[in-house]
Amino acid sequence: MAHQKPPTSPSSSSSSAHDRLSSLSAHIMGSSNPSVFTASTVAAAPEDPLFGLMKAYREDPSDKKVDLGIGAYRDNNAKPWVLPVVKKADDAIHNDPNLNHEYLSIGGLPDLTAAAQKLIVGADSPAIKEKRICTLQTISGTGAVHLGGLFLSKFHPQKPTIYLSNPTWANHNQIFSNVGLKIAQYPYFSAKTKGLDFDGMLSALRAAPNGSIILLHACAHNPTGVDPTEDQWRQIATLMRERAHFPFFDTAYQGFASDAWAIRYFIEQGFELCVAQSFAKNFGLYGERTGAFHFVSAGGADASAANANVASQLAILQRSEISNPPAYGARIAAKVLNDPQLFKEWEDDLRTMSGRILEMRSGLRERLEKRGTPGSWEHITSQIGMFSFTGLTETQVKALRDKWHVYMTKNGRISMAGLNTNNIDYFAEAVDSVVRETS
Repeated sequence: MAHQKPPTSPSSSSSSAHDRLSSLSAHIMGSSNPSVFTASTVAAAPEDPLFGLMKAYREDPSDKKVDLGIGAYRDNNAKPWVLPVVKKADDAIHNDPNLNHEYLSIGGLPDLTAAAQKLIVGADSPAIKEKRICTLQTISGTGAVHLGGLFLSKFHPQKPTIYLSNPTWANHNQIFSNVGLKIAQYPYFSAKTKGLDFDGMLSALRAAPNGSIILLHACAHNPTGVDPTEDQWRQIATLMRERAHFPFFDTAYQGFASDAWAIRYFIEQGFELCVAQSFAKNFGLYGERTGAFHFVSAGGADASAANANVASQLAILQRSEISNPPAYGARIAAKVLNDPQLFKEWEDDLRTMSGRILEMRSGLRERLEKRGTPGSWEHITSQIGMFSFTGLTETQVKALRDKWHVYMTKNGRISMAGLNTNNIDYFAEAVDSVVRETS
């Protein structure tokens, strides 16, 4: 009698099929092409310093920790503050029966771009009257800086170097490098006076090749909180006109310090220029990424036609990068900017924010001077806007973080909005301690 194989159980059959599948998969995977993007080909990028600081702060278990790093407004309880006028505009938008979620145009929400123009250059600006300003809604101020840099890199016939203040917002360097613009610096902050190195700035702008692009902070300079006076702005404009330099204004803090005086003055003086405008800080629309980019053409017989051409090319660039901008934050900002009553309430909200920051400036200086903390602290109140360049060294900043759980950027910049009546005494004590230990 022939021997018969014992019947194969369903479980052993399934196991065998799984083994064959695994073998086949291993064979296929083993024969695949090796990765092009290996660890040796793509090096690990350094962590963004500011967002790395935020992460370290969040992970710190101390109940005394103080966040002075991020440039976002906080109320007296260190909480994000939704502007009352933004809440009101938001409610009105949600109750609008005609609200939909269709695409905006490539240029953005017309109600926003028109209002943003008037806010930045003035409703009676010759640039508007002569139709030599074009505006596109952008992904906040960062997107506006990028769009402007990309346009200049692509269309400026001389491909000039762009000069940035030393120091400047760190992201300026990355944005302009990424679009292929050459970068240089001009002196701006004086470590000795903790104010503007005006002579150094003028000397560098005078030495820069004719027709260079000069990045200027319109108000509340980031990170120093140091701005030129109106008379100094006039001197800067005179020199830049003599050297045929091209002004690129970045304005992220309109309403926290001065208005747009410098931008309007340069336009009156006949400059061709561009402006990056953010609504993150002055509306509290940080996560909604609402901003605008403006290009102002020089006056002349064909200024309007030339500006229309610029607008068309900016639209092509925008289309290729983001297609069209987001609507939600734009609707809120447009609602406020175009309604006289809401606009007035917005100005009141701005006074609330800037007023609390001024109180923290005077309070911090008073506490440090009362303690007799070594050094002069006058600059705390002479600087303006959301930030203060404290003059603290990197060693002192590290000591504040390690010993006192106080978080700020390593160059000593603090966000004044991070101070409040609950932590200002603690911070003053911490600063006094580390300054004495390292003096």
